Amino acid sequence: MSTHEPPADRDDSPAPTGADSPSRSAAVSTVPAEPEVVPAEPGAELAAGAGAGTGAGAESESEPVEGDADEPVRSRSRDLLLLAGICLLTLLLVNAFVARPFAVPSASMENTLLTGDRLIANQLAYSFGGHPQRGDVVVFDGTGSFRREPAEPAGFGDGLRGLARDLGLAPAGDSVYVKRVIGVGGDRVTSTGPGARITVNGVPIDESSYLAPGDEPSNVPFDVVVPAGELWVMGDHRSASRDSRDHLGEPGGGFVPESKVIGRAEWVVYPVGHWHSLDRPASFAATGGTGGHGDQR
Repeated sequence: MSTHEPPADRDDSPAPTGADSPSRSAAVSTVPAEPEVVPAEPGAELAAGAGAGTGAGAESESEPVEGDADEPVRSRSRDLLLLAGICLLTLLLVNAFVARPFAVPSASMENTLLTGDRLIANQLAYSFGGHPQRGDVVVFDGTGSFRREPAEPAGFGDGLRGLARDLGLAPAGDSVYVKRVIGVGGDRVTSTGPGARITVNGVPIDESSYLAPGDEPSNVPFDVVVPAGELWVMGDHRSASRDSRDHLGEPGGGFVPESKVIGRAEWVVYPVGHWHSLDRPASFAATGGTGGHGDQR
C-alpha cells in the first residue's frame, strides 16, 4: 500500500573537453599520475577516461541497482500487511462499538429467530439519549437480572475474556439473551392468564404477527409496573421462553436495566434462506400516548 532513479554523477561536473582538463576517472584514481607519462594525443586521454568509466568503477555502481530489483516486491508485501492490519482493526472497532454478530442459542424467540440463526445487533441504536421501545428485539446481558451476579469479583482472565467477547473474538457466553421488549419504564404490563391478551397501560396488544403458532400470550398471570430505566421483556415462543415472568420473585423482579442492553437486533444474516430485518410490529403503535419513555420520541 518506490521508485528508483539512475545513480547521478558523483560531482555533476561537465565532461572534459581537452588535454588541459583531467578526466573524472583520473580525479578519483588512487594511483597518482606521473608527469612524464602523458598521452601524446588528447583523444587517447579521452579514450582512457571512457575506458575507466566502463571498468571497476562502473561495475561497483551497478551492484546496488541489481540489488534493488527485489525492493518493489518487499514494498508490495509491506503494503499488503498494512492493509490487512487496517482491515482487521476496522472490523474489531465495528464489532466493539457499531454492529456485533450473535448466534441464537435456543428456541425462545421462534419463529422470529430460529435456533442457530446469526443476527446483527445495532449497538448505536440507543446511543445519544435513545431508549428501547415497545416491540424492539434486544440483545442484553442478563447478569444481575436473569442470572445472579458472580460470587467473586472478576479477575484479570475474566476481563480478557470479556474484552474478547466485546470485540467479537469469543462467543457471547451464557449470560447474553435476546428477547422482545413488551414494557418500558413507567408502563403497567398485565396478563390475566390463558386466553387473554397482554395489556400495556390498559391497551390490549395484538401479538399474532410474531407469537409462535399455538402459543398463548401468557399462561402466567401477572401485573407489574416497570421501574424507570428498566424493561419488561418476553420471548416470542412463550411456552419455551424463560423471560421476565420467570424472574418475578428474584431480586431484579424480572426487569432488565436499560444499561445492560447491548444493542437492538436489526437483521438475521444467516442462513441465507432466513435472511430478514427485525422490524418493530405495528401493533405496538396502539400504545402511543399511554405513558412510559417510549412516548418521548
